[in-house]
Amino acid sequence: MFSILISFTAFLSLVGPSHQDRKDPVRDFCRRFGHATAHIDQRLFVDGGLLNWIPLDQNPNNFSNPYLLYSSLTESQEGMPKQYANLTKPSTVPDVSGGILWADEVNKFFFQFGGEFQGTAQSFDALPYYDALYDRWDTTDTPGDLNRVSFGAGVAVNERAEGYYLGGWMSSSTIPGWTGNPIATANLVRFDMIKRTFNNITGPDLRGRAEGSMVFLPAGDSGLLVYFGGILDPSRNGSMTASPMNTIQIYDILSGKWYTQTATGDVPASRRRFCAGATWPDDHSSYNIYLYGGLGIPPNGTAFDDVYILSLPSFKWIKWWPAKGTKPTASGHHTLTCNVINRTQMLIMGGSFPNTQECDAPNQSGTHNMDLSGNATGLWTLFQPNKTSYNVPPEIIKQIGGGGKGGATLRTPEQGWDSNDLGVYFTRIPSLSIRTATRNIPTATSTSTPKPGTVSSGKKIGTIVGAVLGGLVLLALLLLGCLWILKRIKTKREQREANRPPGELDASTQPTELNTESDIHPFQARDKAGVIAMDLVV
Repeated sequence: MFSILISFTAFLSLVGPSHQDRKDPVRDFCRRFGHATAHIDQRLFVDGGLLNWIPLDQNPNNFSNPYLLYSSLTESQEGMPKQYANLTKPSTVPDVSGGILWADEVNKFFFQFGGEFQGTAQSFDALPYYDALYDRWDTTDTPGDLNRVSFGAGVAVNERAEGYYLGGWMSSSTIPGWTGNPIATANLVRFDMIKRTFNNITGPDLRGRAEGSMVFLPAGDSGLLVYFGGILDPSRNGSMTASPMNTIQIYDILSGKWYTQTATGDVPASRRRFCAGATWPDDHSSYNIYLYGGLGIPPNGTAFDDVYILSLPSFKWIKWWPAKGTKPTASGHHTLTCNVINRTQMLIMGGSFPNTQECDAPNQSGTHNMDLSGNATGLWTLFQPNKTSYNVPPEIIKQIGGGGKGGATLRTPEQGWDSNDLGVYFTRIPSLSIRTATRNIPTATSTSTPKPGTVSSGKKIGTIVGAVLGGLVLLALLLLGCLWILKRIKTKREQREANRPPGELDASTQPTELNTESDIHPFQARDKAGVIAMDLVV
């Protein structure tokens, strides 16, 4: 009995401090950056990146984010999507920064590609993917010649079930055994989400590039990829030169050809690690790419807090916010994510703030919302879940003509096309077939709660709670068992005393005693499981 109580006391002392020392990724959130996001149905998934905890002055270090979170687009938390941290993520799934999540919105998967480690780099022999229906992870094989890269430009083309990733860094943080300087790659990687196969495609040129942004536009015969910004590594030795913001790279998916077009207007300052998202009116007379934030090119360490719009096919940059001549603020940040929801709003999440020690809207999980239809004075708004209609903002209409529902009159660059073929693509709207799922999809998946998976890593709060409750139940059973054994021994002893004739005990006979020690500690297995759970628990 005494050893059991000592064991249970030790168990509680192990659980208590570990649980108190653990941070809650929602309640204790201060900042996040370098993460990746994926939009499936009414959930915006958040994976990886680095975290800062509150209060920041007591938690100045950056911590790798081991959690898979999601923001519910149907629930509000102070006007922004409410965030949850109750999803499975085994310890075998990498916790990386600067990667991408390719979302297959039809089959309800997302695939984790790229990213760098804070510690020792791991081999890239399998591509992790997450099943949003059943809250579980799996992997698919990767080619032996495919290296992990970080901070490239990625985009998922849901209409084609394809993921793309241009450029990115190879370094000791991405490839085991790497020595020497980081090197930016020049190639475009294409991933088929159905066949689970990769293709390595030539990039715009042979220069390495990284830290720019790429979006998909439904133009041409099968869609276009548009890339801009970031850095160039022309010598492939980790050097950084600016990729000019007026140089726009366009990839035609059907022909596999790259084009370059020069943009005009209010061209933004050169930058990297910004985020961008695209939308368009129903008539496709313009495609408007919204850019936010970013970081200057070394030696310029400026962090930007501004919004620009690149309108195509006029290839005209428009400064949307703040007004020209406005003094820069300390809120500039970079290494963040942008997600366009229903073509009407853009959720901007996280970022690194080099010029301030303030937390990033902790009560809203570091989420901000841009109304893509508003005007420059009212673009920052609370999230509206039911907003589904996009109107071209007046600042864009002033530059390209037309109205809120489209009808743009400026349909060519002011200085002409750098390639006449490119102009033809913007006169066409692709006939992309509606995809059907390749597996059984239950009805009403958009509002369902994911089924709990096997939490091999113990990254849920429920794990520690379950361990404690399980320990209490086990203790109760052990105590009852001990009481029953003691009572049974006492009963048998009384029976023997009653039946034994008077006299002394034989010298060879030893009194029966309850063994207070055991070869197996009654909480050994539970303690071990508890340690695993608490090392990774929310």
